[in-house]
Amino acid sequence: MITIQDITKSYGEATVVDGVFLNLPDAGVTSIIGPNGAGKSTLLSIVSRILGADAGTVAVEGLDVFRSPSKDVAKKLSILRQDQHTSARITVGELVEFGRYPHSHGRLTPECRAAVASAIDYCDLGDLTERPIHQLSGGQRQRAYVAMVLAQDTRYVLLDEPLNNLDMVHATGLMRLLRGLADTHGKSVVLVLHDINYASVYSDRIIAMRDGAVVQDGPPARVMTPEALESVYGMAFHVHELDGDRMAAYFR
Repeated sequence: MITIQDITKSYGEATVVDGVFLNLPDAGVTSIIGPNGAGKSTLLSIVSRILGADAGTVAVEGLDVFRSPSKDVAKKLSILRQDQHTSARITVGELVEFGRYPHSHGRLTPECRAAVASAIDYCDLGDLTERPIHQLSGGQRQRAYVAMVLAQDTRYVLLDEPLNNLDMVHATGLMRLLRGLADTHGKSVVLVLHDINYASVYSDRIIAMRDGAVVQDGPPARVMTPEALESVYGMAFHVHELDGDRMAAYFR
């Protein structure tokens, strides 16, 4: 479990994350939704220790994220950020190998090579191993980055807006892959999403933020209601049930 206690983050007079308390589970898919500026990505960056907090604590299975060595945290928690800056000369295989750095420090063991091969296979990248990253489509590139964090072999996998710049076909494929990480690999997948319908269909739990605070938290059936969504986004929604899933549409 990831335990978030009273996390606060401000920039000048603007409070971006405002005293958040959460427990994130050790398995399943958790989506964090909310309008722009709600504090979603900032909270995820604090949990993964990319950003520091002004107050509060984060612990991963009892390990204090802020006080523990980076290598210890990296064996429990991995993150895929929005802004991936990778050299165009690197291949898919070399990228996925980076995921093993917390374990190998650049010297791959047989166990590391097996983890890399497994991640490449799971993400269906076998035919692209020698392909430079810059030659991939957006969907292929995202799968390569997911393979990298999968090779890191952490229980907790955090992803910040992984569907950005993907069309519906590739976004759906990626969400199925992430759902599979939880179902077949026992991972806890925590992701920031803007598309509330993808969150509804693929998540076990939805956390909704607004103005730096958690305003809704529960299974999709509880959060995907007109009243709950209006409290998050400040606008009216229609919610319909389709094949057991709740789907939302907004109107003026």
